[in-house]
Amino acid sequence: MTAADSAPITARILTGYRPEDGFVAVELNPPPAEYVWHDEDAEQQEERYGPGVGYHQWLAVDAQSGAVWFGDVDWRASREHLERQLPGVPRSALGDGTLPAPGVLVYLLTHLAHDEQRGYSWRFFTAEELHALALRILPAVQRLVDSIHRTGPAGELEWSAEAATAWDDIEQAATYTFAPSGAVVWPRLRMSPVPAWRVEVDAFLASNPDLCDPSWGVATDAELEAYADYRPDSGYGGVPGRMCRAADRQIEDGFTFYGHRAALYAYRARACGDRSPTEARTWLETTEAGRGTWEAAKPPGATLADVPDCVLAALAERFQSAAHEEGLVLTGLSAYLQRLRADERASVDRQLVYEGEEVERLEGMLRDFRAARNRTVTRILAWADGRDDAEIARLASMSHDYVRDWRARLTTERATATP
Repeated sequence: MTAADSAPITARILTGYRPEDGFVAVELNPPPAEYVWHDEDAEQQEERYGPGVGYHQWLAVDAQSGAVWFGDVDWRASREHLERQLPGVPRSALGDGTLPAPGVLVYLLTHLAHDEQRGYSWRFFTAEELHALALRILPAVQRLVDSIHRTGPAGELEWSAEAATAWDDIEQAATYTFAPSGAVVWPRLRMSPVPAWRVEVDAFLASNPDLCDPSWGVATDAELEAYADYRPDSGYGGVPGRMCRAADRQIEDGFTFYGHRAALYAYRARACGDRSPTEARTWLETTEAGRGTWEAAKPPGATLADVPDCVLAALAERFQSAAHEEGLVLTGLSAYLQRLRADERASVDRQLVYEGEEVERLEGMLRDFRAARNRTVTRILAWADGRDDAEIARLASMSHDYVRDWRARLTTERATATP
């Protein structure tokens, strides 16, 4: 999904940052001139720069909405806390994957320049100058918001090759030079073609269909995200890296891939056609149609723990067919059923452990009671009080023959022990 798939977005300068608004939202506070200097000959590091050199003016671009505005930081604050004063993240601090919410990019303007004639000089800009710069970059901002990927259910922003190129053009247009007269010269805004080394993952998949995994067509959002987040210790990461690693293929060095998540979501969308991907767990557990299908398909008198793989696969086909009739494609279905079966089998394992422990405990008790009963029988037999073997056997819940043999052994032992 890209911005073009949703409502049109127009790049614009925010209200309050325009001359017709009186720049009511702009508060620029550059440091006094005496606080801004650079002495390259100073012996001590702290003496080379004035306390105001940490001051920055910035341009902000909301890649989600196309809004552009500008401002500055407090030059008195520590440089370590610079990022806290910015409305977004500098492009240099980001990779080529997803943009952190809310998707605001920041470009820090350079204020220190140097040439052989004038040496070091500092240049801070007025609200009017920053507004003029913002106007110049609007076409590139429009290109950025039109081409950046908006991926997943929440439409999270992900760099595309064209959006990254558009941002490069924005940075180039915001990097000024000085004319011999000392006047600031802003470069003309470029609309650069996407260089060949920037490659869309979707185009890579189209060029290598044999490397694509058909399971992507029924994968859950979480499974697609995990696949796209492949990060090896060396070599290419993301979707191309994982595909080629699995197929034992190599990708030539020098490329940068864009739109990993977007490509997988697009692959699944094409596989689903006009049906909507829906997680199997959600449909089977929370919808009336799903619960009804589940109840009708349950094996009579059995649980999933007793179901072999072939029956589990047949259940998956039955559920998928029922979902198709509802205009849906169930994602993560096989993994969901396997997880349910694994959970039930784990429960049976726990039951077996409990039963084994109980048997061991009861067998131990039985041994103790048998030993105690034997001692009691021996004691009664030693009384020789005239009771026969059958009566004692009845009291001890044992066989008559067992008591008779016991009495015979005791008689033999006493006879042997008599001198």
